[in-house]
Amino acid sequence: MQVEPETLQIKSDSLAFSLVGAAQAVAYVLEGIALPQALSRVFTQTDASPQARGAIQDISYRTMRQIGRVDALISLMTSKAPEPPVLYGLLCCALSLLVTEDIEEAPYDDFIVVDQAVNAAASSPNMIFAKGMVNAVLRRFLREKNELLPIVVKQAAARWNYPQWWVDQCKAAYPQDWQAILNAASTPPPMTLRVNQRMSSVEHYLELLKQGQIEASQIGPVAIRLHKAMPVQNIPGFAQGMVSVQDAAAQLAAPLLDLQDGHKVLDACAAPGGKTGHILELAKVDLLALDVDVKRLDKIHENLARLQLFATIKEGDASWSNWWDGQQFDRILADVPCTASGVVRRHPDIRWLRRKTDAAQLAVTSSRILDNLWRMLKPGGKLLLATCSIWPIESENQAKAFAQRHSAIRLDTPGQLLPTSEINNEHDGLFYALFQKPEV
Repeated sequence: MQVEPETLQIKSDSLAFSLVGAAQAVAYVLEGIALPQALSRVFTQTDASPQARGAIQDISYRTMRQIGRVDALISLMTSKAPEPPVLYGLLCCALSLLVTEDIEEAPYDDFIVVDQAVNAAASSPNMIFAKGMVNAVLRRFLREKNELLPIVVKQAAARWNYPQWWVDQCKAAYPQDWQAILNAASTPPPMTLRVNQRMSSVEHYLELLKQGQIEASQIGPVAIRLHKAMPVQNIPGFAQGMVSVQDAAAQLAAPLLDLQDGHKVLDACAAPGGKTGHILELAKVDLLALDVDVKRLDKIHENLARLQLFATIKEGDASWSNWWDGQQFDRILADVPCTASGVVRRHPDIRWLRRKTDAAQLAVTSSRILDNLWRMLKPGGKLLLATCSIWPIESENQAKAFAQRHSAIRLDTPGQLLPTSEINNEHDGLFYALFQKPEV
């Protein structure tokens, strides 16, 4: 009779515990689950403390930013892909803590990572059989990393930490800028705030941060970048609606709409409500916030309640009209579905979840939405096309085709913003095109 080995008991505040949680989250992502949902599932399963949740999340995001490289290392150091998926995830997470850039300080000492990764394997009935292998692989990497890393970075996926097709597509679309684009999205994003002009000014809020010894810089008209990210509950005035967390590029949408008090406005794909709130901060408008995902409508309600603002919030598909009362709008924000290729810095799992064909398929959906919304716009009204994509088929090509189909007047906007990690000019990759409907 075979006796099952006894698993090791590990403390919930240990790195080993966090590695187990992060390994499971990575395994879920590789099964096709988005990282936020994967983490939510892990937190529920493990009943992790807030401190452990933070560590699990940090390791998971770090790993997704480096998975192309650590996957290549695992392939080089093992004869076959480690099974089950959580074991592969553990090796990915541990290696991501050991693979550091020259300018980066290692998050943990090497020997601690190896020791805790072995403990993590020993604590799980699904991995205990492989604790010797985990120890051997990690120690080999530390001994031979100067030889192993130059070998793996010859592969594009390992060099850039993107699928090969993504690298190729970026080269084709931006032959001058592709390396900067890929590099920008491989570092943790800044925490950027939008000051609610109904409650405060940038100058006043910067002074408030200074009083709290929180370092920050102004990087946009009402955008403030915190030098160090922090939990939202610790941000001064956040709970009272004084500020919202929103990328600097995303903060351009509402001002581009040229809002006036009394306008009837549609935010057509509104969840989670960041741009919805900004619209209401700028003008006293009659706003309908629409989204097809009923679960995400709750987030709009939460955001507006915190900002002490009001909009009509409705479930509806922007490509259909069964939710529309027939009254045309003065302004429409169409933040259409896209690959989110411009926000991979914030969502590093996207690059591994997307397929090469997704952009073309989503562009068809977005085109249908734009055509449907155009008839809901008053003559002389303005429609803003917004995407968080860097792929031309979803952005500039979409805008040109739309303008041609409808004889729409295209107005000045920033167009395609590429992701950048320049200090005090950090933002995601977004695209804007503004159209005016000709007067009858």
